Amino acid sequence: MQQLATLFVFTFGAAFFASLPPGLLNLNAAKTSVEKGKANGIIFGLGVALAVMVQTYIAVRIAKLISRNQHVIEVLLQLALVIFLILAIVFFIKGKKQKSKPLMLVETKKRNSFSKGVFLAMINLLAIPYYSGLNTVFHSQGIMTYEIIDEVLFILATGSGTFLAMYLYVIYFNRWEHRTASFSKNSNYILSGLMILLFIITAFRLFKN
Repeated sequence: MQQLATLFVFTFGAAFFASLPPGLLNLNAAKTSVEKGKANGIIFGLGVALAVMVQTYIAVRIAKLISRNQHVIEVLLQLALVIFLILAIVFFIKGKKQKSKPLMLVETKKRNSFSKGVFLAMINLLAIPYYSGLNTVFHSQGIMTYEIIDEVLFILATGSGTFLAMYLYVIYFNRWEHRTASFSKNSNYILSGLMILLFIITAFRLFKN
C-alpha cells in the first residue's frame, strides 16, 4: 500500500509540475476560459487530462523498449517537430488577423472545448517520451512495477496532476478580468512563440542524439 501511495504522489507531482510552466495546453485553457467562459475552460482541461492519460497508457506500453530501441522516440520527435512548426505559423497568422476589440463571451458547445483539449494534448507528442522515461525511472527504483494496479494508478495520477494545472490556469485568468481583453488579443502570438520554442527544444534533442 505504501508503494502504491508513493507511486501516485510522485507521478501526480511530476505531471502537475510538468504542466505548470506556461505552455501550449495551459495557455489554451486560459484562452478558452477568457473567451468562452470558465465552464468551457474546465471542459477543455478535462479533454487535456483524458488525452494525457491515453498518452500515458502508450508510454507505459513502450517504456521497456526505450532503452533498447531509441528509434521509436526519434520518429515521434520528428513528427512533433513538423507539427510544432505548422502550429507556430497557424497561431501567428491567426494573431495577425485578430483585431483589437472589446472581449465578449460567446456561447459555445462544451463538447467543442473538450475535443479541442483532446486534440491539442494528443499532438503534444513530447508527453509520451516524458512519461515513458518517468515510468522507466520509477521502475528502476522499485516504485513502479508492471502490475495492472500500478499502471492504472500511474495513468490516473498523470491525468489528475495535469488537470489540476489546467484548472489553476482557468481560475487564475478568470480572476484577472481587467487583463482578459489584452490576454485574448495577444495569446495567439504567445502560443506561436511557444511553438517556436518547442520546435527549437525538440530539434536540439534530435540533433544531440
